[in-house]
Amino acid sequence: MTRNWMEMLGWNEENLEDIRYVGYSYIKEGQYKIALTFFEALVILHPESAYDHQTLGGLYLQLGDNMAALKTLERALELDPSHIPTQLNRTKTLFSLGYRDQALETAKNLSSSEDTHIAGQASALIEAYS
Repeated sequence: MTRNWMEMLGWNEENLEDIRYVGYSYIKEGQYKIALTFFEALVILHPESAYDHQTLGGLYLQLGDNMAALKTLERALELDPSHIPTQLNRTKTLFSLGYRDQALETAKNLSSSEDTHIAGQASALIEAYS
């Protein structure tokens, strides 16, 4: 049975935005472990939010918890497959876990992105791991 925590708590989207704001503030301060707690709560409270999964996956990656990052980023991509920064973070995670061939394939696709920042990072990953 899936619990609807938002309903049980009597919360609405404004409450979630408050939690996101605080979590994001910790990210801006480089306090990733503290921010992690906020985004872990957010994906429980609002499991269909691609943004919260994307951010949580990025935090796991930043903190070196690569398996949690991969799982969370893949969930984010189920919710929003076209989000290129999440695809890039997933690629970085795959490299970190040693899934070189799969990561290189994704990085090659991203290296032709219209977003020059993403394309540049993907190209750097290809060069570093080729």
